Amino acid sequence: MGKAELPLHAPGTQLDRGYIGQSVPRPNAQRLLQGRGAFIDDLRFPRLAHAAFFRSPYAHARIKKLDFSIALKQPGVIGIFDGRAVAEYCTPWVAVLAHLKGIKSPPQHAIAIERACWQGEACAAVVAESRSQAEDAVGLIEAEWEELPVVVDMEASLRGDVVIHEELKDNVCFRRELDTEGVAGAFSGADLVVEDTFHFGRHTGACLEGRAILADYNAGEHSLTVYHATQAPHMMQDIFSRHLNIPEANVRVIAKDVGGSFGIKVHVYPDEMATAALSVMLRRPVKFVADRLESFLSDIHCREHRVRVRLACMKSGEILAFDLDDLTALGPYSVYPRTSGIEGNQVVNLTGGPYKHREYRARMHAVFTNKNVTCQYRAVGHPIAVALTEGIVDLAAQKLGMDPAEFRRRNLIADDAYPYTFPSGIKFEKLSHHQCLDKLLDLMGYQKLRQEQDRLRRDRIYRGIGLAAMIEVTNPSPAFYGVGGARISAQDGATLRLEPTGMVTVMCSVTEQGQGTEGIFAQIAASAVGVSIEKVRVITGDTGVTPYGGGTWASRGAGIGGEAVLQAGRALRANILEVAAATLKLERGLLDIVDNSVVDRLTLETRMPLAELGRVAYFRPDTLPPEFQSELTVTRHYTPRQYAFTFTNGIQASLVEVDPDTGFVKLLKHWCVEDSGTVVNPMLVDEQIRGGVVQGIGAALYEECLYGPDGQLLNGNLADYLVPMAPEMPDIVCAHVETPTRQSQLGAKGVGEAGTAGAPAAVMNAINDALAPLGARVTRMPFTPERILDGIARARTRA
Repeated sequence: MGKAELPLHAPGTQLDRGYIGQSVPRPNAQRLLQGRGAFIDDLRFPRLAHAAFFRSPYAHARIKKLDFSIALKQPGVIGIFDGRAVAEYCTPWVAVLAHLKGIKSPPQHAIAIERACWQGEACAAVVAESRSQAEDAVGLIEAEWEELPVVVDMEASLRGDVVIHEELKDNVCFRRELDTEGVAGAFSGADLVVEDTFHFGRHTGACLEGRAILADYNAGEHSLTVYHATQAPHMMQDIFSRHLNIPEANVRVIAKDVGGSFGIKVHVYPDEMATAALSVMLRRPVKFVADRLESFLSDIHCREHRVRVRLACMKSGEILAFDLDDLTALGPYSVYPRTSGIEGNQVVNLTGGPYKHREYRARMHAVFTNKNVTCQYRAVGHPIAVALTEGIVDLAAQKLGMDPAEFRRRNLIADDAYPYTFPSGIKFEKLSHHQCLDKLLDLMGYQKLRQEQDRLRRDRIYRGIGLAAMIEVTNPSPAFYGVGGARISAQDGATLRLEPTGMVTVMCSVTEQGQGTEGIFAQIAASAVGVSIEKVRVITGDTGVTPYGGGTWASRGAGIGGEAVLQAGRALRANILEVAAATLKLERGLLDIVDNSVVDRLTLETRMPLAELGRVAYFRPDTLPPEFQSELTVTRHYTPRQYAFTFTNGIQASLVEVDPDTGFVKLLKHWCVEDSGTVVNPMLVDEQIRGGVVQGIGAALYEECLYGPDGQLLNGNLADYLVPMAPEMPDIVCAHVETPTRQSQLGAKGVGEAGTAGAPAAVMNAINDALAPLGARVTRMPFTPERILDGIARARTRA
């Protein structure tokens, strides 16, 4: 077996951008591996191997030489592979979407071949019998580098002082402009124009569980089984199939319970693709788990923006127009397959979202830098759009001397104005801004808090109240990715099966990342079929078992996956009643299912337990009428079609106290009123909101990936990168308005990202409200004590 031929997928004359590549002759296994620095003689007993990656210490450098000779001699080392070796098995990708007009990116390989373009990019892979042996060998790889000019600053990147990828001509990955054409007139006719510049610090997910993958290639079947901490198993099944040249039906991706993801684990990572390729190359299972230090260097980052925004309004408070210019820094590549253009695109789509102005102009540039790649992270684009909108709205209210709650009341889209089309072109089905505002003000005791604030200011205690109205994209249709050519499913599927014992098995394509979807599905299935919840078993995240679907992203679990479960559950209930009617020789309309039994619809008298019905249907179908066939397994799929997105809305408020001597911010209380349609499980919904609020607070006060001018990450560890901790968090009070979507029977909208979307803006406005008596204002997140003190000092200088 040591000389067996191995399958190979190599790129043809044109780079694979997501389509089937070409097959080429298979090289001899020994020759290929020996040529890349490893000699494998016995592949008969494929024990689990572990991968570790040699990563670039430079932000931008040419790889002149890699010397594996010493590392190959270390105990336990199975093989060491450079980018060219892996590229013979795994084709590169280019992350673009057709509906993001003009987006561009260079080809990216699983392991860098000629250049490393950010600190931490994988340049070689070591496979060994244990993780520690692989890591030891990584430390003994010798490399010769040619350092290249580094692009870190986004303004310099936009100017093109240094172009990272010469073949692209400039550093602009994606640009977008939107103009309703009446903006200039609105600003010239306004009573008041306010303008400010907001900065948002780059940050990352810091998931409880790091990225993890175990790939197991079976050469006899030419099949690949991948145990993967991913949010989208079917998407990854397709990608492994196309880039490793394995038939899709031969690829199985299994995503068990994942320890947090927040969008971090919905992307294609080069080191994970390399791990799968190594399994194919070595014909043995290979495992890779990112440790915390390399997670900071390789997990996607997000939200590095500089945005100038203007608002025009009348003395009455009526908003006439918004105008923004957004510059956002990516890494050196657009991330596959969702691209790195979506975040900036969302900022353009959503800024000004809750308000009824008619004029809007936006410009956005997303530029490459030699920092880690950026892509979608929880509430993609929303925290920036909401902070821009609500920050400039508060400034306008302050300049007019108007209470910020009253300013919002005069401008929020009326609850009876739907369906409604926003100036950016997005369409709203039915929202409830005014109901949410009224409920929030009552919930928090707004007027009493204002009175207490005035009293405390006289004692030089500076408390602030911040409001933030918001909209949120949920339940996305194929208009999100499918129209751009991405093979990312907008639908989800659910299969429900009545077992012979009367149990109900639910198999759904949405994955469990800790958000509680399995609990929701069990609830929905139990209610739809008529069984108790302990009789329901839920299976998710396995492409070999579940129907095809999109997985977990964009707050779609309950709204899309839950709808599929509901429809399948109702169909299964109907089929069970057909079996019961045939067995009992009664009209189906006289029967129902309650508490795990078929009952008389009028008297609720038990006629047959479901376990007995299952016994008859599966083991004694001969007792049923000859023409009757029971169908106790049902599959249904669902995707929204009437609207591109099912928007939710809500409003948050934050109460803080700022110490002007130290710059410290104390979070006193936070409120959120959210309209996420039908609330299936109030406890899960509230905790989703609270978790999201905590992540939003992290962005507002603590989290930032700091880079030096040489492109070195300065705080890539949990000692220096601050995340919100329980002792600093305030009480978070949640309440709800329910406006079910009419696109589905369940009526559920998404809720998983709402807290993250609104919290940074609410905290920012609360801080600035607290600083108002001092004449200070801060707009650079995160709002560290240093930045707050600097804002106070600048205010004193101006005075």
